[in-house]
Amino acid sequence: MLNGKQRAALRAAANGLPAWFQVGKGGVNDNLVADVSAALDAHELVKLTVLKTAGEEPKAVLRTLSRKLAAEEVAAVGNKIVLFRRSSKEGVKHLEF
Repeated sequence: MLNGKQRAALRAAANGLPAWFQVGKGGVNDNLVADVSAALDAHELVKLTVLKTAGEEPKAVLRTLSRKLAAEEVAAVGNKIVLFRRSSKEGVKHLEF
């Protein structure tokens, strides 16, 4: 569980990141979950864009993905969401916060 300072540091780190994934009319499906999981393993911090065609609010998508991926909810601002999960892979540079 992240505290406020950790969450703020991760939000700041995610500010410059591009959105790697888009959640569209397919919503949160198994392929999206697998791809985001692989990205979290490789980078620990992932930003997504929730399109209006998704049929869900960004906060709902954030809750769903964090539950399915065992990841931390960092932020949901506008149509962007940010997830964090500590990687156990070797060779991954861990985020410092």
